Amino acid sequence: MSSPVLLVIAHGSRDPRHAATVHALTARVRALRPGLRVETGFLDFNAPSVPRVLERLAAEGAHEVVALPLLLTRAFHAKSDIPAVLREARAALPRLRVSRAEVLGPSPLLNAALERRLDEAGVRPGDRSSTGLVLASAGSSDPEAIAVIAEIARELRHTGWCSVRPAFASASLPRTEDAVRALRADGVRRVAVAPYVIAPGRLPDRIAAGAAEAGADVLAGVLGPAPELARLLLDRYDGARVRSARPVPLSA
Repeated sequence: MSSPVLLVIAHGSRDPRHAATVHALTARVRALRPGLRVETGFLDFNAPSVPRVLERLAAEGAHEVVALPLLLTRAFHAKSDIPAVLREARAALPRLRVSRAEVLGPSPLLNAALERRLDEAGVRPGDRSSTGLVLASAGSSDPEAIAVIAEIARELRHTGWCSVRPAFASASLPRTEDAVRALRADGVRRVAVAPYVIAPGRLPDRIAAGAAEAGADVLAGVLGPAPELARLLLDRYDGARVRSARPVPLSA
């Protein structure tokens, strides 16, 4: 019996770097697990759309799909958009079993990918005690998503950084430039900005602009196709398979 197809659901962007990065990440997932069929669908801007991918899989005779949101927090897209798309697909394609994996964050593997990008940008472990870190996410109006970012910042504070502040590119405050300036006001001499985003686009560019405007010393790259991120996708896929295989208890 073949394994379920892994369908990675990305947001999509008018910026061509976004789709290129998503495809690079899914290519790394395929390399980690040869034989697993990995497909990519987009919610907006890019093709193929999630419904078109599911229709094609059903037409090709696929029986089971694990849909994995390429999202770092449970915000609007995870709570509304993706469930709605998958509900419609289940109704239209009753022979195709579609289960949904958890969003990617929070996870130690994401923190490891973040550290990889900071290391690539020139921050060494010995630099942390004298470096303040701005954890810059895309932002959300969802309180749960904001709380997750704040908690990750608190966790990172215990890994050797002299100070860590969260920042947001949209919907929430503070902005990246404000967080950098706040660290300077606290007496932090060296500041690094770590974008907590997966792929390039308008909001990551806003993070980079804020870092430059406030004079941050280091700007790390986006998480992109980091090996840790590819491993995390497979972890979420495996977790969804385990959950879907559990028997449903009979009601009393």
